[in-house]
Amino acid sequence: MVGVDIFSGVGGMSLGASMAGIEIEFAVEKDKFAAETFLANHKGTVMFNNDILDLKVIPVKKTSKPTILFGGPPCQGFSYSNQRTRNRNNEKNWLFKEFVRVTKLWNPDWFVLENVSGIIHTEKGFFLEQILNDFHKIGYTLSYKLCNAVDFGVPQKRERFFLVGSKHGIVYKFPETKKRNAVTVKDAISDLPTLSNGADYPSLEYKTDPTSLYAKLLRGNTKNSLCNHVTRNSDLVIERYKYIPQGGNWENIPNHLMTNYKDHSRCHDGIYLRLEENKPSVVIGNYRKNMLIHPTEDRGLSVREAARLQSFPDWFVFKGSVGFQQQQVGNAVPPLLAKEIFSQIYNYQ
Repeated sequence: MVGVDIFSGVGGMSLGASMAGIEIEFAVEKDKFAAETFLANHKGTVMFNNDILDLKVIPVKKTSKPTILFGGPPCQGFSYSNQRTRNRNNEKNWLFKEFVRVTKLWNPDWFVLENVSGIIHTEKGFFLEQILNDFHKIGYTLSYKLCNAVDFGVPQKRERFFLVGSKHGIVYKFPETKKRNAVTVKDAISDLPTLSNGADYPSLEYKTDPTSLYAKLLRGNTKNSLCNHVTRNSDLVIERYKYIPQGGNWENIPNHLMTNYKDHSRCHDGIYLRLEENKPSVVIGNYRKNMLIHPTEDRGLSVREAARLQSFPDWFVFKGSVGFQQQQVGNAVPPLLAKEIFSQIYNYQ
């Protein structure tokens, strides 16, 4: 199959598609650093690093191979944590129209649209109804479902919406969840080096041999060239961390260390949350702002640790400043989840 990734970010979906056997020939991403990261990891893919509104043609040669378009339009406006913009007045909530336009432009055999779970209920289902109607009008048979990454071998409870369309009348059946013990935070990151706050090495040796099958999978053939294992916190933040047990959050911090907050009692549960090592992680979203804490060390998660919890392999390199890297990881679709969705489509060919 031949694939095109729009709203690609760093290419979590492209990586999953590649693992399922799909050739990614073209991608669209507006953000400079996300596009740089994509190109560093997806050799041979042509990147349109510009606004999708300016995309007028898909530069992919005609082929006898089945074609597939996929991507995740910006989803902040559909997030349950973003109540102020969960409405039809937010222009970004209408970018799915661009996905429909590009689908009509290229006319692929399949498409996969990914988004946050909140898209189903935003404006009482108004946007979901609009999306389904638009794709029906251009001749696609549709299936949609909420899929939780933890059910597909990802050490993270992350629910995502997937809409799959077939141009040939195929009713896509979503992959069944596999009965298995959930991969834990400890399974995912315990072999990674102990890290001092602010340390930034071009490469590091692993602390131990792989401590789980999951760690072994993500290490692959990577030897001692572990990159992006970096985190930065202020001294005050480090002092706050010391009071928080696994599963605890800002409520465990003494009041005298929270005086810079106008009203720290209004912080949500994800602020200063220390991960529990024997459970899957909470959602790795904008984890720099949420300040997710390492389960056993008094520091925030490193970029590499967050990437492990998202199921990115260790050879995958993130570009830009640490802040941009954190954002890129948090915005991505877990590749192992994407692989399951694409493998099911590949099996129909």
